[in-house]
Amino acid sequence: MSASDQTDNTSAQTKLSAETAAEMLQQSKAQIQSGDFSAAQKLMTQLLADYPNHAEALYLTAVSQRLSQDYQSALLSLDRLASVEPSYGRAWQERGHVHMACNNSQEARAAFQQAVTLNSSLIASWQMLMSLTDPAVDTKAHGYFKDQYQRLAALPPELLGVRNLMEEGKLSKAEQLCRSFLQKQPKHIEAMRLLADLGVKTHVLDDAEFILESALVFDPGNLLVRFDYMNVLYKRQKFELCMEQAQILLDAEPDNNKYCFSYANQCVAVGRFEEALALYDEFVASDPKAAPAHLLRGHTLKTIGRIDDAVDAYRKVYAAKPDFGDAYWSLANLKTYRFEESEIAMMREQQEAPTTSLDDRIHLCFALGKAMEDAKDYQSAADYYLLGNQLKKEETQYDKERMTYKLSLQEKFCTAELFNKFGASGCQASDPIFIVGLPRAGSTLLEQILASHSMVDGTLELNNIPAIGHRLNGRRTVHEEPRYPQVLHQLTPEIAQKLGQSYIDDTRIHREGAAYFIDKMPNNFRDIGLIKMILPNAKIIDARRHPMACCFSGFKQLFFEGQEFTYGLEEIGTYYRNYVELMDHWDRVLPGAVLTVQYEDVVADLETQVRRILDYCGLPFEDSCISFHKNERSVRTPSAEQVRQPIYTSGLEQWRNFEHCLDPLKEALGPVLERYPIK
Repeated sequence: MSASDQTDNTSAQTKLSAETAAEMLQQSKAQIQSGDFSAAQKLMTQLLADYPNHAEALYLTAVSQRLSQDYQSALLSLDRLASVEPSYGRAWQERGHVHMACNNSQEARAAFQQAVTLNSSLIASWQMLMSLTDPAVDTKAHGYFKDQYQRLAALPPELLGVRNLMEEGKLSKAEQLCRSFLQKQPKHIEAMRLLADLGVKTHVLDDAEFILESALVFDPGNLLVRFDYMNVLYKRQKFELCMEQAQILLDAEPDNNKYCFSYANQCVAVGRFEEALALYDEFVASDPKAAPAHLLRGHTLKTIGRIDDAVDAYRKVYAAKPDFGDAYWSLANLKTYRFEESEIAMMREQQEAPTTSLDDRIHLCFALGKAMEDAKDYQSAADYYLLGNQLKKEETQYDKERMTYKLSLQEKFCTAELFNKFGASGCQASDPIFIVGLPRAGSTLLEQILASHSMVDGTLELNNIPAIGHRLNGRRTVHEEPRYPQVLHQLTPEIAQKLGQSYIDDTRIHREGAAYFIDKMPNNFRDIGLIKMILPNAKIIDARRHPMACCFSGFKQLFFEGQEFTYGLEEIGTYYRNYVELMDHWDRVLPGAVLTVQYEDVVADLETQVRRILDYCGLPFEDSCISFHKNERSVRTPSAEQVRQPIYTSGLEQWRNFEHCLDPLKEALGPVLERYPIK
């Protein structure tokens, strides 16, 4: 072994362990509480030598520096922390305390405001905002800050701890603490609200719904609980029930703008678009600077195909709030909109402004990418797409290895033996037509074609199948071994029948009376084994597109929620490869169950592919499926404008303009590209 190797090995051995680092953090906190700020800082200096980007160590360093009245050093430590973890709310609260100590009240207020934006449970920040706001000058703001502070101050310390853990993403610890509290006080309404919120954050929506239903039994007049309940019902796509709750809230407080706004949103969900637009019109008439109202008004207009009016609404959003990134992205997301030079200049200015929030910066990056691509400035477009994806990936913290492992479990446990043994049990309904695959692969086009048939209802990207998978998996932390899909081996025909029937019953609300309906959730390809066990007569169509075109189209798309695998070339390439491998598995163990439809084939020969799809679904041919673009149904996906046009070929090869920066994607796709060679 060389001398340098020995030195490196010694360094590795002497580096502080994670356990030792955790102990040092606790010691530092204790020293700060006892007033020994110098000792606390010395400990953190030692820890940072081994872990230079340790957020908690940087935070405690800044705290000890402030309390030692070394304000300049504290601000430098906080700057360093902001570069490591920009969404660390307590760091902004600490910055506010430093500025208060320096009598910089304006900077302090801005810091405390950012702190509560990032972590709404920071009680000290709300208190300082209240004290920094003169009620005689800004009564509304002072009242809001006071209300937030008093709500938090009224919470038991355990529940305040739960809220802070949730804000910091420590959901497992938060749930343990919240459940422990509820064991002692099982009817504590705020604890039940927090536990329901944890259910929402961990995608266990049926739990959240049950908890809030129970809370309403205990306290039926609690409008905060009812508001939470309404939002959970919305996430579960139980829109009619959701509408009932919105009406109750509005009847209880007709002048409450939040409830009026929610009622309008629910009108959109149940298709009462004109009623929703009338309400949005009232909001913007009373407050022309109400950017969210303009935005939702624009979304509604887009959904029903009034594109010129939607453009006008989106422009009013950025007129009211120039750094509102979603305004520009909503324009870009129309796909047919072309930005003016003045808009591009404004977007660039806001994207570079230090006061622009991370979420707005992300939206602006994707919008600028689209603007530069339309202008044929492909290098600038690539730079913006790459930056937007990098920022979004850091926010989501998606783990591609974990996803690969979870998908491999479907291949491991969903075997031919399982399906042969189970047979055709389950619910015998033949109503559902599932369209699966990756986003941006042409699934909305296939849905529009099928929904133009007189016997088929188009619905939404329904979350019912993933929800059943979540229930079968049970409560698991991110790193625990999944119970699903192995649990499918324990599924009895009786349970399968009930699960299938519950799917049919729960999705009926989205239908309009046709014999068949479409469930267009792309990620259902992960659960085809489950689908065929509980709904053996369901049809499944795999909407597939060339991997380079599909992955690049997903990479440059900012999704409303979910689809975290798209925010990185390696991530989306790995996901596409896993998807193809899993679809190959389904073809082996469930031969003939899935019809694969290649997007490029649909574009090249529409009628042949339409007849092929209808034959597979057992539907007679109808000319309306060829003229699908004339269908005036509402469409809520990013492809809404595209499927209102006849078939066109201009989108097939857009990725080639960016091929110079797509090597990581090609490498991640690996052998998949051999099946879809680049010509």
